[in-house]
Amino acid sequence: MSAGQILSGGGAAAISLALLCCAAAMLVLWNVERRRMRRLIVAASAVIGGERAARSPDALLRRIGELADLRGRAAQIHGVTGLPTREPLIARMHADRRGTLAIFALADVNRLSAFDPDLGDEVLRLLAHRMVAMIGARRLVAQVDRSHVAVWIDAAPAAAIAEIEALAYAMGDRLSAGGREIVPAIGVRHAVLGGGDPAPELILTRTLAAFSAPIGAADAQPIDIQAIARERYRMEQDLRHAVQRGELRLDFQPLIDAETARVVGAEALIRWRHPVRGLVSPGQFVPVMEASGLAPEIGTWALNTAIRHAAAWRREGLGRLRIAVNVSGRQLEAHDLDRLVARTLARHNVGPDAVEIELTESVALGDGAAGRATFDALRAMGVRVAIDDFGTGYSSFSTLRTLAFDKIKIDREFVSHVDSSRERQAICQSILALGRGLGIRVLAEGVERAEEVAWLHRHGCRHFQGYFFAAPLDPASFAAFVRDQDALSARLASAIDKPTVEERLWA
Repeated sequence: MSAGQILSGGGAAAISLALLCCAAAMLVLWNVERRRMRRLIVAASAVIGGERAARSPDALLRRIGELADLRGRAAQIHGVTGLPTREPLIARMHADRRGTLAIFALADVNRLSAFDPDLGDEVLRLLAHRMVAMIGARRLVAQVDRSHVAVWIDAAPAAAIAEIEALAYAMGDRLSAGGREIVPAIGVRHAVLGGGDPAPELILTRTLAAFSAPIGAADAQPIDIQAIARERYRMEQDLRHAVQRGELRLDFQPLIDAETARVVGAEALIRWRHPVRGLVSPGQFVPVMEASGLAPEIGTWALNTAIRHAAAWRREGLGRLRIAVNVSGRQLEAHDLDRLVARTLARHNVGPDAVEIELTESVALGDGAAGRATFDALRAMGVRVAIDDFGTGYSSFSTLRTLAFDKIKIDREFVSHVDSSRERQAICQSILALGRGLGIRVLAEGVERAEEVAWLHRHGCRHFQGYFFAAPLDPASFAAFVRDQDALSARLASAIDKPTVEERLWA
């Protein structure tokens, strides 16, 4: 049956289909064309809000036609890599106003394409996928031309430089393409954008031009790849011994069920305290961990440690807490994740409800049919699968169609100031509607303000995670947090009972 036939019947099926279409289009548009979303928001809010005129079959068809037209205009996606192109990058820079732009020159791509265009495309895709896998959904990655990939980092300059250096090291790791082993030649330039700096378009142009300019002739600063390689090699060697030396630990950020006012689980987060470097940022060591092939080893340690704590907390009477463990692309590629989880659960004598496997959209979709088979095997065991940073990728609707999972985590980008942003409200309402329609849990990640919790709860969000409730905690502090039921109830009440400004915003 076609969409038109379903819609012509009206009723719940028509509304459900309209919401699915609205959500798919809005998630794409948010990532690639924020400035032109006004008509989309009007359409979505009318459907979600129950406007009678918008709920008629003809009006629904007209709304969906508008969304399709907008999505066609917003198709600013690179044909080879699937990354967004320049315009979405510039729009994000305009929106954030402050941050660091890094551009990576992929010197091998043009050289390989000169004698084998297909090989050049394959290398380009592999490098783009590697960067997205390393950096996750935290930053915007864009293909600004055939051989240059940009990363926009909305963080303090010092932290941004550390991330860029880690990425530069990881991107230089060898890869296999066309039956060959290739060691990529990577060049990097970066520029910091502040409030009084030139327009983002000019910053981008100058940074690209810096690759062919003499040192000091452009605003963009070069990065010494050889120095990075030496430093990252030392970090890699330290990281190899970190587990044995007891330098790695897990912190646990509580997952809150607002309806029962209880902690129902936690997300396990790896922390590395180096004896000399001090606390090393995940933005620095995670790319090195991925590039060096250490992700499976450290991931196995994290899974075992998380389930060990879950078992201990159950013995202490803290309830059947479910611990979410992040999985990397390298772990998924091993194709034995389900067996590893089963062995670890058996070792600690706990059931499958003690753990939840969490992965980003890009990782979930990166391994095709083999990845889907792993998810199916995990869910058949009773282990939940969650999609992290939902909506920040460029294939959200495809994820819904091809993967079996149990929970969506709304990315903090959409949660932040949702109470005062019409765009974020439309996105969050659509994701919540999708969750209801598909019968899966939806969790709002990164809540930091009472107003955010109040708005999301009022619109049907039941599950929360973020600093409003608690920062990531060491195991003892997490256990104490779970026990302090009265404090959590009071914290929830302070947010849920807070007056809303929604009527004024949507007037």
